[in-house]
Amino acid sequence: MSAPDGRPVGAEHSIGQLVASATTEMSALVHDEIALAKAQLKRDVKRGAASGGAFSGAGAVLVFSLPMLNFALAYGIRTWSHWNLAVCFLLSFAANVLLAGLLALIGLAFAKKAKKSKGPQKVAASMKQSAGVLQKAKPHPRELPVADRARKAVARSSS
Repeated sequence: MSAPDGRPVGAEHSIGQLVASATTEMSALVHDEIALAKAQLKRDVKRGAASGGAFSGAGAVLVFSLPMLNFALAYGIRTWSHWNLAVCFLLSFAANVLLAGLLALIGLAFAKKAKKSKGPQKVAASMKQSAGVLQKAKPHPRELPVADRARKAVARSSS
């Protein structure tokens, strides 16, 4: 019967094999954490783009809709209420300003989420913590296999 790496079951790893294994695992951990940082940075960029899009939308709505919407809304209010035409134009302008303000608030919410996100900083802290743990790690003392214990016992009894 053998272990997954082809060695017989019960055989111990050499120090070189353990160091190589630890180096491989550390390398894989660093690569995974870099991939995580990239994914979090990508998410933050998407949020920033959404924020910029919302602010651009607010500006576009305010600029392009004012003439047409103001006329249509003002004449619609005038037809419905029979108020003075100047008051109707002011009300239609106020409605456009409220819509632009709503879009600006949406953009501000996305901007705050993008600013608050500490994804890459969390990953960097995690990497530092992992490296610190591995630097402080000391090999655990191992018990000698049964055959070595028997040889030591025989050596002690014969001396």
